[in-house]
Amino acid sequence: MKASISTTSSPLQQATPSQMVITASKKASTLTSTRKYHSYKKLVIATSALVFGLIGMLLPAQSFGQTGDQVSESAILSMKERASVIDDVLADRMETVLPEIMRREGVDMWIIISREYNEDPVIETMLPASWLAARRRTILVIYDRGPEEGLETLAVARYDVGEVFKKAWDKEVEPDQWKRVREIVEERDPQRIGVNRSEHWGLADGIVATDYEHLMKNLGEKYASRVVSAEKVAVGWLETRSAKERDLYPHIVRIAHGILEEAFSERVIHPGITSTEDVIWWLRERVRDLNLITWFHPSVSIQRADPESFDHLRTFDSRPSEDIIMPGDLLHVDFGITYLRLNTDTQQHFYVLKPGETEVPDYLVEAFDRGNRLQDIFTNNFAVGRTGNEVLAMSRAQAIEEGIKPSIYTHPIGYHGHAAGTTLGMWDSQGGVPGTGDYPLHLNTAYSIELNAASYIEEWGKEIRIMLEEDAYFDERGVWYLDGRQKSILTIPRVAATQ
Repeated sequence: MKASISTTSSPLQQATPSQMVITASKKASTLTSTRKYHSYKKLVIATSALVFGLIGMLLPAQSFGQTGDQVSESAILSMKERASVIDDVLADRMETVLPEIMRREGVDMWIIISREYNEDPVIETMLPASWLAARRRTILVIYDRGPEEGLETLAVARYDVGEVFKKAWDKEVEPDQWKRVREIVEERDPQRIGVNRSEHWGLADGIVATDYEHLMKNLGEKYASRVVSAEKVAVGWLETRSAKERDLYPHIVRIAHGILEEAFSERVIHPGITSTEDVIWWLRERVRDLNLITWFHPSVSIQRADPESFDHLRTFDSRPSEDIIMPGDLLHVDFGITYLRLNTDTQQHFYVLKPGETEVPDYLVEAFDRGNRLQDIFTNNFAVGRTGNEVLAMSRAQAIEEGIKPSIYTHPIGYHGHAAGTTLGMWDSQGGVPGTGDYPLHLNTAYSIELNAASYIEEWGKEIRIMLEEDAYFDERGVWYLDGRQKSILTIPRVAATQ
């Protein structure tokens, strides 16, 4: 059976490369905004460059799946170009994403406080691309003036924080930063003041004890009594993707897929010589060569016809330092990159052909098909308002009824790899996850669809796991994969040697 990566799941991938470029150009020519959105044209140009630079990835899936094509360095934006895209996306999110979330949660003022090198995870997503950290004590105040006037974004700091947050403190007039915060609050008289405190989401629990104490003390009794947790505002901000991010995300995932295509090919792997550690460090080096970063250290593991049983912890943590890749091995990788502030998380399988073999053995093909079927069961159960625990329970019950042995541990993805939002199982919590698993699904959110299906392989005399993870988007159309998903196991080499 020929190995391939399906790229038909994304509604953004139905057009040909030339059609995509034409569509992008039309969008650029008609786009208007009150902010400096001329930089969005750069995003369109960059997107077009990605299209042409990764043209092989837009070919039919089977064609690309058999080539092991490399990711072109020309597909990656320069640091200056990235900064322009990041800042443009941030300004757009402030206008198109945050107002709705604040009104949904009934918070009309959001105060975010961080000190240099001890940043709140939320403030890191609001800093301009040229700021690598907060400065001194950075205080951001976001006030909702209503649908007509929109959000007011202020920085109680010595200077503007990028183009979005305007300086609202003159130290020469009022030397005390906290008193200036109180003045701003009194002038606007908010009814509910949100601060980042959360029991269940670490990413929404960013205010430190000292800053919280100073804030409450300086607000005075009247306004201190109006302070509430901004937990769901913070989660909403972090989990919700804007239209621009939705359009950009598939290209980021495509870059990650392309790196894996090259890593797990005869260009890198030489059976009997190459070790799993060699591949891991090749991935790290390749990412650096492309001027990208990983957000976690990759893992590469082997399942093969030996007496050793599957161990989830060993797969991701306590693996041997030197495991030589041999013919007949089923390889597994877990890998992710960060680019334009968005993260990817991918797990795929590859099979090393034995001498005389031309395709993946049928028993592994059947096991892999069960993994794909589990993905379908799971994503078909996504619905707005359903909690992660509800989707988990429904999906497990249906899979078990169909004879699949499932384990589901899916997480949101976006500004963070393991992001804030709805948790849908953990590998060691298949009965549900308190707190984050009780949070309902919202539209315009992204997830790493992570799970595994166990199958007993008679030929190997043991149980194996097909462990899959692909990044997907949830909107009014349902769940669709940002750059398709793996539909069959790729072979190493891609084309078998023949006599």
